[in-house]
Amino acid sequence: MPAFSPDSPAALGYRMPAEWEPHAATWLSWPRREGISFPGAYDRVQPALAAMVDALADSEPVHINVCDAAQEADVRGILAGVRTEHVRFFHIPTNEPWCRDHGPIFLTRPADPQPLVLDWGYNAWGGKYPPFDRDDVVPTRVAETLGLNVRLPGIVLEGGSIDVNGRGTLLTTCSCLLNPNRNPHLNQAQIEEKLRDYLGVSHILWLGDGIEGDDTDGHIDDLTRFVSEDTLVTVVEPDPTDSNHEPLKENLALLRTMRTESGAPLRIVELPMPAAIVREDLRLPASYANFYIGNRVVLLPVFGDPNDAVAVETLEPLFPGRRVVPINCRELIWGLGAFHCLTQQQPAP
Repeated sequence: MPAFSPDSPAALGYRMPAEWEPHAATWLSWPRREGISFPGAYDRVQPALAAMVDALADSEPVHINVCDAAQEADVRGILAGVRTEHVRFFHIPTNEPWCRDHGPIFLTRPADPQPLVLDWGYNAWGGKYPPFDRDDVVPTRVAETLGLNVRLPGIVLEGGSIDVNGRGTLLTTCSCLLNPNRNPHLNQAQIEEKLRDYLGVSHILWLGDGIEGDDTDGHIDDLTRFVSEDTLVTVVEPDPTDSNHEPLKENLALLRTMRTESGAPLRIVELPMPAAIVREDLRLPASYANFYIGNRVVLLPVFGDPNDAVAVETLEPLFPGRRVVPINCRELIWGLGAFHCLTQQQPAP
């Protein structure tokens, strides 16, 4: 196993826990009415957001970033019909709502009650959607608010581009992390060194391309997700005429050759894709893989599609002790993301 760099978080005993490990809270960044994520559809996405917050009442505290008191009052009004006793607002301004990508990644280490916050660089998926200055500093603002230490790895990385099993294995894609619009000065080996040093992983698995319509250049959270130390779900598209068929077939073939950090083979569970959703001539990146694992619930995006029920039936046996909550995201996906993209977990000590 490669050695960690001296004084790196990994060398100091920190690691990134798996998403199914206990949470202290879930963080969200509420969209702004004047933001660009939901053109012409801000009001239509609010029911899905409110349903997400309500479902998490059965699971854990929810921390919501808002720009100021006026936005807090607006969001409180939107949430008036759902449970909010578990909600706490933070006046941390953001540009857009995708907290998975701009929010803090929290690290933990044994016998330490205080997590460490990582503040990766953020450039709105390769500079696609300026401005992103507010989003770029969210992790440090969160750390300051909570009185936590923060480390800056010095490279661009979004939380949706990685998935970990909590025991040393990390899953990502070449199409995103090796894209020159992120870190053109780094090669694959140098990026892997950063991932090992700052996330406490020792084994990195690389898949290929993402799904059509994914403007992140292929985030792993639309493709393949760990659900236990050795089990993952991965989306497949059996229709050979669908543009997602070939890249998902290639990713599945790669996964069948891969092992965990211990050398054990991966247990692979196939998850269907919904039928194509097209709006204004754009294929939207609807994927059942963009679920969020809370302490007691799994938030599953569904799309009014026959495969919605198949996705629920596929995930339920994989999460004993958690309730799979399907929430309609046909409007939300217009923003090119769903529940995993919107959330960031704060692990329990």
